[in-house]
Amino acid sequence: MKDTMRSILHVDMDAFYVSVELRRRPELVGQPVVVGGTGARGVVAAASYEARRFGIHSAMPSTRARRLCPQLVFLAGDHELYSQVSSEVHDIFQTVTPFVEPLSLDEAFLDVTGAMRLLGAGPEIAHYIREQVWQQLQLHCSVGVAVNKFLAKLASVAAKPRATAAGVKQGIGVCVVKPGEELAFLHPLPVQALWGVGPATLKRLSGLGVHTVRELAELELDSLVAAVGKSHGEHLHQLAWGIDDRPVEVGREMKSIGHEETFATDRHTHDELRRELVRLADGVAARLRAQGKAARTLTLKVRFADFQTITRATTLEAPTGTAHTIVAAVLPLLLAIDPTAGVRLLGVSASQLGDPAEEQLTIDDDSSENGSENGNGGEWDIAEETIDAIRSRFGSTAIGPASAVEGSGLRLVRRGAQQWGPDQGPDG
Repeated sequence: MKDTMRSILHVDMDAFYVSVELRRRPELVGQPVVVGGTGARGVVAAASYEARRFGIHSAMPSTRARRLCPQLVFLAGDHELYSQVSSEVHDIFQTVTPFVEPLSLDEAFLDVTGAMRLLGAGPEIAHYIREQVWQQLQLHCSVGVAVNKFLAKLASVAAKPRATAAGVKQGIGVCVVKPGEELAFLHPLPVQALWGVGPATLKRLSGLGVHTVRELAELELDSLVAAVGKSHGEHLHQLAWGIDDRPVEVGREMKSIGHEETFATDRHTHDELRRELVRLADGVAARLRAQGKAARTLTLKVRFADFQTITRATTLEAPTGTAHTIVAAVLPLLLAIDPTAGVRLLGVSASQLGDPAEEQLTIDDDSSENGSENGNGGEWDIAEETIDAIRSRFGSTAIGPASAVEGSGLRLVRRGAQQWGPDQGPDG
């Protein structure tokens, strides 16, 4: 086995979103609770283990979850709070090792090889992290310990609580795959435990009589490659023998920034969609500037009422961080699409991220055109920097696009605010 000198931890928070909500709703502890979109088009983001007893899981339509468990308690998501708590969890990780690779808000890999002389062996560090997360944040997590990332991830799954028909069985909290015992842990598992074994691959492997990781490991590599392809076959063969040489990656660069929104009722006209586009572009641009980034490629995502989904992209000559430029670039893509059948979801994302280009204004600059194509300078940059300053001082709803005005206030895009579908009401 390779990597026998490394000690890798995979830390996974238990029912993270729900657990964070239960800190401020302790009267709901022990009840079937989910976080997600509460409307007819909402989906479940996270389910308590009590809810999972009824077969409820993440990404399930909210309407189906209610049918499975009529007494289910629905809580709307609060992405800003989860991001804040996630930062606090990662602060605890940083007290142990600087080698932390975040995977999402609720899970991360840690390489604690260099911390063992000071803090003890990997299992001791894992228990220490669990204790600190509970003492400081009143949250539970499960930790897998192994010589590589792949096995540590599987071990954290084995450490988790389980929902059964008889009740919730508490997990062991920390699962350790000891050096030299990797195959004893790995080979009895079902083959779908391997990364990369989805429904299509599983069907092909079942046709070969492969149902466990051991059976895959014992399969001739040529037969595996013939069934799933060379690259995929070699990848699965390595994993089946517990081989994973990937390092814990610190400071992974963000690849894209985007917002998308599912509407409670379909949009059928370009005018309706234009207003939504302006809101989404404002949110994307604000996040770009907050990250000190600009983007060259802009992508429009449209999902129709029948769930057909299309994307259209355009690449600018120079990077942008302004909503004005994003709208100017993406609007032609939107106008080329016929929305009369009904648009269920609209999204805008920015990629090819880099540092904002610095462009010196000259006396010849025309504010009506400057930035409309390239967006890297001109009065639109100054205007949107001013918007950022106003929001920073007076709050995010102090200023925004005129098209976002609804009733007595602004309906602005907030990160994660609607990622699980619209809540009850005309538009969430």
